[in-house]
Formats: sequence, C-alpha cells, structure tokens
Amino acid sequence: MPPTKLPESGNPLVFFDITLGGEPLGRITFELFADVVPKTAENFRQFCTGESKNGAGRPQGYKGSKFHRIVKSTDAPRIPNFMCQGGDFLHGDGTGSTCIWGFKSFEDENFTLKHDQPFLLSMANAGPNSNGSQFFITTVPTPFLDGKHVVFGKVADGVDVVKKMEATKTGYRGKDVPNMDVVISQCGEM
Repeated sequence: MPPTKLPESGNPLVFFDITLGGEPLGRITFELFADVVPKTAENFRQFCTGESKNGAGRPQGYKGSKFHRIVKSTDAPRIPNFMCQGGDFLHGDGTGSTCIWGFKSFEDENFTLKHDQPFLLSMANAGPNSNGSQFFITTVPTPFLDGKHVVFGKVADGVDVVKKMEATKTGYRGKDVPNMDVVISQCGEM
C-alpha cells in the first residue's frame, strides 16, 4: 500500500477499518473539510481518535460502532442507492446522539459545501441545528439534501469499500437495516 498523502489543504485525514459480518472489508480514508466547517470536522475527528470523553470521563467514539442504515433508494426523488449511515455509538440503532462538547447536539455550522457528487461525508440530523455523532456517506449526488445537512468531508480512499457496504443486503428489523453487521472495527487519524 503506498504511503498516505496528506491533502495540500492541510485538512485532517481520518480512517475507518470496516468489517462485514465479522470479516475484514477494507479501509476508508476521509478528508475532513476543517478549512470550511472546522467545528463539524473536529467533532468527527475526535470521535475517530477516541479523544472525546463521556460524562464519566471514559473515551467515546466510533470504534466498534455499526452502520445502522444502508439506504438503497429514496422515495422522493426516486434514485437507486443513496447512503450509508452510522455514528450512533450510544445505542447502535440511530436513536443515540452526542457531540464532543457534552451536549446531545450542536448547530448547523454552514451549508457552503453542496451534495453535488458521490462519496461525501455529511451530518445526519433530526432537523435544523441537531448535529451530533451520526453521519452518512453519500453514494450518489444528493442535491435535495443541500441546506438541510452539513457536508464536512469526502472519501479520499476506499470508494471500493463503500460500494461493498452499499451492496450489503438489507431488511433486518426494517427495510434499511443491514442483514449483517457493518462495523467500524478500528478508526483514527492519519
């Protein structure tokens, strides 16, 4: 594997090692757009490194958490393949959220970056100003999310891994839940 080249922008690079059903799937490397959305990027970076601590002073983050949703299509507009969502390390089912500042959520930093290409990293939320630990990776351009979800990074390497995740069969306990666990087995900063 060639050495990782840091972005000229100086933005941080973080990684996820992914397993599917307990078997290694590969590594995804993300560039975080700290030059445009520094607060959002830092929230994600600390959950990747385990620097963030919970109320009891214990490290908290993405290591060992699942991608709890893999959406193959949306109802409006109808497009095949859409996104892979994770980041709920509290409950593992999309109901948990926290941020590095000790609150459940934080505000939308800005909507400067658009969902104009696949393989972007964006904040999952429950409405305006409700960003926490949950995120998603787009697999197609999703302009209908502009102004609603904050784009804060992109897949720098590992598109093949995202495509394998996206191809995972779903339907367990709900139409978008993967049949086999898609887990972030290791994560950190490059």
